Amino acid sequence: QVTLVESGGGLVQPGGSLRLSCVASGFGLDDHAIGWFRQAPGKGRQGLSSINTSDGRTFYADSVKGRFAISRDSAKNTVYLQMNNLTREDTAVYYCAGRGVPVFTTVQAMGRYEYDYWGQGTQVTVSS
Repeated sequence: QVTLVESGGGLVQPGGSLRLSCVASGFGLDDHAIGWFRQAPGKGRQGLSSINTSDGRTFYADSVKGRFAISRDSAKNTVYLQMNNLTREDTAVYYCAGRGVPVFTTVQAMGRYEYDYWGQGTQVTVSS
C-alpha cells in the first residue's frame, strides 16, 4: 500500500520558519516526483514545489521561490519542504503528493492532477 505522511506543521509567528516532512511508504523514492501543495480555507489547492527524486531536479511556484526549499533524503524515503520568512498568507493545510514518474516542466509540477497519491495534510498557521 502506497502512503504519504506529512508532519512538521504547527503555529509559527510571522517571519518564522518551519520544515515539513513527507515520509513515503509502500514504495521507494527512486524515479518519482514528489510535490508540495497547500490549500487555504475557501481557496483551491495550490502547487508550491516539486522534486524529481532520481536526479534532484526541483521546481517552484513563483510565489514561494526564494523562501521555500525542497529536498529529499532517499535513505529515509523522505522529502522536505523548508519554509522561511512565513507570512499570514502562508496559513493553509499543506499536502505532499507523489507520482511514479518524473515531472518535466514547472507547469506540470504544479498541477494537482499530475499526481496519483496524496498525504492527509498538515496544518500550518502563521499568526502572532
